[in-house]
Amino acid sequence: MLNFSVWGSLELHAFPDAKAVIRELAPDEPVLLLRPQAAARAASFFAKGFPGKSLYAVKANPSPDLLRVLWDSGITHYDVASIAEVRLVRQTLPDAVLCFMHPIKTRSAIREAYHQHGVRIFSLDTEEELAKIVEQTRSDAGVDAADLSLLVRLRVSSEYSELSLAAKFGVDLADAAPLLQAVRQHCDALGVCFHVGSQAMTPFAYVQALERVRAAIAEAAVTVDIVDVGGGFPSIYPGMEPPPLEDYFALIHRHFEALPISYSAELWCEPGRALCAEYSSMIVQVEKRRGNELYINDGAYGSLYDAAHVGWRFPVRSLEDDLEQPDEEFAFYGPTCDDADFMQGPFMLPGDIQAGDYIEIGMLGAYGAAMKTGFNGFGEQVVIEAQDEPMASLYRGDRADPRSSDNVVSLR
Repeated sequence: MLNFSVWGSLELHAFPDAKAVIRELAPDEPVLLLRPQAAARAASFFAKGFPGKSLYAVKANPSPDLLRVLWDSGITHYDVASIAEVRLVRQTLPDAVLCFMHPIKTRSAIREAYHQHGVRIFSLDTEEELAKIVEQTRSDAGVDAADLSLLVRLRVSSEYSELSLAAKFGVDLADAAPLLQAVRQHCDALGVCFHVGSQAMTPFAYVQALERVRAAIAEAAVTVDIVDVGGGFPSIYPGMEPPPLEDYFALIHRHFEALPISYSAELWCEPGRALCAEYSSMIVQVEKRRGNELYINDGAYGSLYDAAHVGWRFPVRSLEDDLEQPDEEFAFYGPTCDDADFMQGPFMLPGDIQAGDYIEIGMLGAYGAAMKTGFNGFGEQVVIEAQDEPMASLYRGDRADPRSSDNVVSLR
């Protein structure tokens, strides 16, 4: 068995799959498996298939290695939400177009983004934020910037998504017209943006939101140059089988084309999860079994934040060849001494799984690495490249078409 302290030389060493890793390394610590080929495939799908520009939402996974994979696969625009993300992407991808899409920014962040990093695209949802942007992007001579693209974030429903993003940001439809009119006076390009929530399980979520966009534009009577439908594009998880993404693209495009907008208006989207979910998985070891509760060496304060705090069910599989019993429902405890380090699941694994066995947890590329901490002294991981396929995929062409499900909205 290799000691963790000597694993540094193995980072990003390529293995065929998770079983090959445990056979060679027998790891005591969690192992993060990266699949750049899966992220590249997802990026190409959006770059070629979405009828407009695709902005990668960096918050989902800010790994510089991932950013380079996406760039090489056709993603040229990046949705950054903080000055730290601005700096990271500018340093990693000097030619990328950065879009500062957090509606609330500090004055110093706006100033640095505009004057030092070439950011010209900002979102906002109040006149107070508009005033900050105008003030901080002025030249030293006091001349207002003439090259701003400003997007007004509209509040829309998250009822069709697994995780709501409707409460914190966005101007109400009733207040949108005056804000759009005010912003129009200070920008070269005016946009409207929204976010339907994370993991939208039907394309109708975007139709409903675009109807609000239509109403806001009509009332404001302004020329709109950009419509940004935000993120929310889903990935596959247990119990969550979304319609084909082509359905989303087609329905969004149809309703975008019907909006009262400039003839040259651009359509944007901001996928995060959909571009990076398949990028990584994780190998964990069972340290103890108590009934149908498994104590594993990663958890709520590591890469499994969503499994604990929002009840997300990630796909799992045993990496042991000698387990014979049918699958049963298991819950997980993480390695820290906190009772909150608990993941209800259920996670389906062989009934005879025991301490010492290894499990692969899939679809962790979105938010897993971004949310992990070093609480209680845990959090160390070895990073290795895996050459096999992710545990589920929307992009490889072999998925059964679920159009008969209740989630699908007809495109006819």
